[in-house]
Amino acid sequence: AGLPATGLLFPLALRANVSDPKSLVRTILAVNERDQSLTFAGDIQEGTLAQLMKANFDRLVQGASEAATSTKLSANGCSSTLAVAISCVGRRLVLGERTEEETEATLDVLPRGTQQIGFYSYGEISPYTTGTCDLHNQTMTLTTLSEAA
Repeated sequence: AGLPATGLLFPLALRANVSDPKSLVRTILAVNERDQSLTFAGDIQEGTLAQLMKANFDRLVQGASEAATSTKLSANGCSSTLAVAISCVGRRLVLGERTEEETEATLDVLPRGTQQIGFYSYGEISPYTTGTCDLHNQTMTLTTLSEAA
């Protein structure tokens, strides 16, 4: 009933175990009623804890702002900055007409005069706070390039 499109509003948060601080998001791509199976964008290991999430417009925009905050830490003292934004197409579909708020939120945080380019993808590969890279769904990743002053 509306799947997989409505699945964008209810992605899965995955954790290896209850105490694992690392959480990955997976979005549903397809439903196979004959096999009674779901296909997700990215691997889900057997035994992984899964929790349904509910899309929240304000938290999506806040997440983009937080991504900009973490990149800004490494761009201090630079004369010019280019930000490459890669946002999940699922976020675009959820945000709808509010899509611009995501890019505006990043530019509000990044150094004044930052130029930003970007595109939509079906999954983003970026490091988690631990430094290891993972495939993420419904996220925005930012890469900043800057020249020292």
